[in-house]
Amino acid sequence: PNAKLTVPILFDKQTQKIVSNESAEIIEFLNSAFNAFAKRPELDLNPSDEQIQRRMSKWNDVIYPGLNDGVYRCGFAKSQEAYNDAVEKVFATLESLEAHLESSRYLCGDRLTLSDVRAWVTLIRFDAIYVTHFKCNWKMVSVHYPNVWNYTREILQMDGVASTWDLAYTRAHYYGSHRGINPHGIVPKGPLLKFDEPHTRDQKKYAAKPSADEQKENN
Repeated sequence: PNAKLTVPILFDKQTQKIVSNESAEIIEFLNSAFNAFAKRPELDLNPSDEQIQRRMSKWNDVIYPGLNDGVYRCGFAKSQEAYNDAVEKVFATLESLEAHLESSRYLCGDRLTLSDVRAWVTLIRFDAIYVTHFKCNWKMVSVHYPNVWNYTREILQMDGVASTWDLAYTRAHYYGSHRGINPHGIVPKGPLLKFDEPHTRDQKKYAAKPSADEQKENN
């Protein structure tokens, strides 16, 4: 009876009801609602600290339209004008991330948050999928955005994360399911990406002083 459910979705098998189909809500639920079953219940990616929450809200408002949804608007654009607008916004977002990550370990400071998770799920697919499949080929993260690429690899290499990422499956899914933009379902071999190359984020010294945006928050 639930064969037509689409993702993302949080579904209650006992009541046979949808709890949520909004990804932003679902990751907040997963952060704390199931701590009784978690291997690391002490890990909190959605801290209650007001300053961090403000920073998260700011980045979430940038990441979703400019990156998460942005790559889809590129891929499924129905006109050149729509594509041009979308692709320019995607790369403006990447430029902002690159500049910010030069002086900040993570998006909201020195601790990983849900905002990083939201950015990472698109960044990890960017060169492997979106550059070709969604025509986001102005630049490549692994070539033109060293801070973003290093950051992406750091999160991938965190304990337990790599096991959630299957490149071959992801490529097959995207190229095989969007027949409107890839009619024959052909899956490209490349590009070759060194996801396991050691990152150096933990060796870098980050700015001790708050950024201009953070200074505005504090005033």
